[in-house]
Order: sequence, then C-alpha cells, then structure tokens
Amino acid sequence: MKLSTTEFRAMQSLPRKWGQRYFELPMFKRMGLDLRDKDVLEIGCGSGYGAFLLSSLSPKRYIGLDVMEEQIDLAKKQYPQFQFIVQGAEDLSQFADASKDVVIIFGVLHHIAEWRNAIDEVVRVLKPDGSLFLEEPRGVDVKVFDALFRWGHPDTDFGLKALESHLTHRNLVIQTRQWTPLLTMYHAIK
Repeated sequence: MKLSTTEFRAMQSLPRKWGQRYFELPMFKRMGLDLRDKDVLEIGCGSGYGAFLLSSLSPKRYIGLDVMEEQIDLAKKQYPQFQFIVQGAEDLSQFADASKDVVIIFGVLHHIAEWRNAIDEVVRVLKPDGSLFLEEPRGVDVKVFDALFRWGHPDTDFGLKALESHLTHRNLVIQTRQWTPLLTMYHAIK
C-alpha cells in the first residue's frame, strides 16, 4: 500500500531515522544480524536510509524494494550506490528460489494487505538457513495509529499472533523475539 501523505512525511523525519539507527538496527544486531558477504533484500526500503545503515555491515549485495515510486526516486537520488526497485512484496518472481541470505523488513509488513503472500514469497527466496529479520507493531497499535493520525492502513487480520502463526506454518523457526512498548522484533530462520 502507498503511504498517506502524513505517514510519508513521518517516515522521512529525523525521529524515524534516529529510531532506525539507534534502536532498530542495534537490536537486530543483538539478535544476530550479520550481513558480511550476504545477499540482502529489504522489503519496504522507503527512501533508502535502511540501505545506508545496512551497508555498514558489509553485505555482498543489497536490493531494496518499495511500492511507492516517490520513495524509490528519493532513495536513488540520496543513495545512488545501491539498487532500488519499485516492487511489491506479494510477488517476488523476479528473484530465484533460494537466492537471498537475508530478508529485512523494518515495520512494513502491516502495510501489505496480502501480508501472508509476502511472507510466502520471502520463504521462497530465502536460502536454506537464510534469515528473516522483521519488526512490526502489534495489530492493535496499527488500529490506534489509524484512529489518531488517519494513516489508512489496510483493514486486515494482521497482528502478532497471526504473524507468528503464519511464520511457523511456513516452517520458519523464530529464533529470537524482542518486545518493546511499541514494536516486536523477530529473527526467523528457514
């Protein structure tokens, strides 16, 4: 889904970048994120700040996807050294089976109406023993943010119980899980 104007601005803000740099990425690293010489796919790359942060971990290859052309245009302008593609996560057919070592999702899955299809595609493109690092708010938090800020997230059954159930159903092993007041972060292995 495309972001509302309000949420688009929020995702470009300094507080969002600060949180990603000083909270989310360090927490993923404590959970085992290691990108050295890995083939990395980021779903929902936005304006590319995640690519910039992840590059400090020396991946072999990075590709960022986002459905918003505006986001990809910003990413390409700000970080021309990385590859960015306008692409949804529900159909990753341009990527071969078992072609990615790591898939990273910084709080985007709840934006995808067909989020289960996105997880299914992630599982397909992950190599054996590949890792998914995923951060998401609780489903109830999404509803509260929509009520307060009119961000317009898709009306789905997304929530942490449904997410964990689907990860397990797709034979991903949740290796670590970290809860914070606003976010839950996962490291799942294929």
